[in-house]
Amino acid sequence: MRNLLCILVLAAGLFLLPSSAPSNENTAYRIEIDGVINPVAMDFIQKAIRKAEVDDAECLILQLDTPGGLGESMREIVKRMLGAKVPVIVYVAPNGARAASAGVFITLAAHVAAMAPGTHIGAAHPVNVGGQAMEEEMAKKVENDFAAYIRSLAEQHGRNAEWAEKAVLESVSITADEALKLKVIDLIAKDLPDLLEKIDQRKVTVNGEEWILKTRGIPVQEIPKGMRYRILDTLSNPNVAYILMILGFYGLFFEISNPGAILPGVVGGICLILAFYAFQSLPINYAGLLLIIFSIILFVAEALVTSHGILAIGGIIAMTLGSLMLIESPLPFLRISLAVIFPTVALTALFFLIIVGLAIKVHRKKHASGPEALIGETGKAETDLDPEGTVFLHSELWKAVAPERIEKGTKIEVVGREGLVLKVKRKGP
Repeated sequence: MRNLLCILVLAAGLFLLPSSAPSNENTAYRIEIDGVINPVAMDFIQKAIRKAEVDDAECLILQLDTPGGLGESMREIVKRMLGAKVPVIVYVAPNGARAASAGVFITLAAHVAAMAPGTHIGAAHPVNVGGQAMEEEMAKKVENDFAAYIRSLAEQHGRNAEWAEKAVLESVSITADEALKLKVIDLIAKDLPDLLEKIDQRKVTVNGEEWILKTRGIPVQEIPKGMRYRILDTLSNPNVAYILMILGFYGLFFEISNPGAILPGVVGGICLILAFYAFQSLPINYAGLLLIIFSIILFVAEALVTSHGILAIGGIIAMTLGSLMLIESPLPFLRISLAVIFPTVALTALFFLIIVGLAIKVHRKKHASGPEALIGETGKAETDLDPEGTVFLHSELWKAVAPERIEKGTKIEVVGREGLVLKVKRKGP
């Protein structure tokens, strides 16, 4: 009887234990890229693909809206997508979104390419990121390289390779409906549930193996960018990087002019480091950077030297030209906005000419009280100074010492003080 009771207790315990068998429910992961394709976006996409692979997700949905970006970042993203162990679906959305330039390559590299109504794709002609004109022969080589690259991506997934080549060579751009008719994409979906419904049971080749998507009704888990990626993405904005650089110069100037203040130097150093981090992913023209540094020197010199505004005008011209040259690119999203440059130049000029000028004048101003207030004052020798004697100054008699003999009644000028004894010299002839 006791044995039977033990068996019943064990059986009940096993029945009540939670099952450790894995759930059969599939999950789709989703990320959103809304902006420039840069090293930050590249790193985020690569880590999202890795997470989808580790968690054995059904697929990764990359919702895309981009004006384009850097070619190297785009190639790394495409390479990772082609080697992914889970299907990567690129969905150009929401309405009004676009997949331009580098976005075309990413879309055509997807296992499933989809677009929302009211979106467009195209204009993938390569441009020199630095803005300088390439030689005709070199430009032709770059175009042919990109054309062959995008053609291979389209052919690999059975898409329209001829149109893909035109997107590079002729910068053509088409709507979502046109893209579907020309077989540039696989489908049009009005929203995410509609996309999951339409790609269900679709056969795709993933890393050399056939994969049948089972996406109908499955949950979609969002992979957020997180604070780190958002901050890094913000820093990569040319306008933000430019402002950080100017603030960095301000901070270092304050620290140099007021040694020991500490805070301006720390803030300025941090701003400069963040600015130079952003410059790594931007087409920086170092001539523009040197002009900006030179303009700061001219503004400081104007506050120290009377040049009747010549140094200030030179500083304004140098900073304006340097700011315009700092980031040269034919792509608008890689340039500094004029609405940022002109106010920054004006505020910098006012700062150095007015605030710094006033501060320097205060430092140079003669002391109104204390021992230093007597320096430069004039009086009269009350007795002969040879070398000691008495002088009359400010209606008072002072002991004084002179480097030479000064006769009684001669005008004198105070040049120093030691305690209650003045150091004087002969005033005038």
